[in-house]
Amino acid sequence: MSEASPDFGKIRYEVAAHVATITLDDPDTRNALSDQLLGELISALRLARDDDEVRVVVLASSHEKVFSAGGNLAAFGSDANAVEKFEGAENFVEAFKLFGQLGKPSIVAARGHVLAGSLGLALACDLIVASEEATFGTPEITVGLFPFMIMALIYRNVGRKKTNEMLLLGERLTAEQAREEGIVNKVVPANVFDAQVDEWAKMLAAKSPLIMKLGKDAMWRQTDMDLNAALDYLRSQLAIELSSEDAIEGVKAFFEKREPEWKGR
Repeated sequence: MSEASPDFGKIRYEVAAHVATITLDDPDTRNALSDQLLGELISALRLARDDDEVRVVVLASSHEKVFSAGGNLAAFGSDANAVEKFEGAENFVEAFKLFGQLGKPSIVAARGHVLAGSLGLALACDLIVASEEATFGTPEITVGLFPFMIMALIYRNVGRKKTNEMLLLGERLTAEQAREEGIVNKVVPANVFDAQVDEWAKMLAAKSPLIMKLGKDAMWRQTDMDLNAALDYLRSQLAIELSSEDAIEGVKAFFEKREPEWKGR
């Protein structure tokens, strides 16, 4: 049963069956990533992180054709000074970090075009399901800007030469091209798009929330460690995992050919 949605202006937040759905909902701007929208997204992510009932986060859009057009160009061209613009970019940084530190898996439901800064949001999430009609790109260079805030995320997900091409030429990728380049996990026809997102969300929600949190935290922390440090850290996480009741229950349920009953400890 869905909980009452908090009073947001640019997004919608709903929880049902252990899935928190955060929907970008500013269609008049094609979900431009304004300070208000990003601030509300951050608040919603913190709600999902701190709610024990939430096991999965889905990031979606209310716009039929556009997931998000990216950063708010009007704000970029405003008379705000350099310090104010620098501080305004903090919302991007905080949102990217929160997705990595949720302790819960996240899915992007990319029904429409994922452009500019919103590509960074998508890449900060764990999985991306795209409609065949979606496109992905960094068109900033065509309006005299450079995608500084999302550059690190693209280089960590896409091959170097392809990333160079995206940043320097500003061309769009089709959903299938994005899948081939490692940006998208799955491309599906529009008529089964919602069903595919729901299927993956349910699959993730059925896993042990404790083990998922241990795994998600490890995914975030080990990414930029050197190999020796990563192996030592991951060995410690394995020891913690194997001492948990959920790990014991999962193995027991497997051999008894039944569904596990997670206790979260």
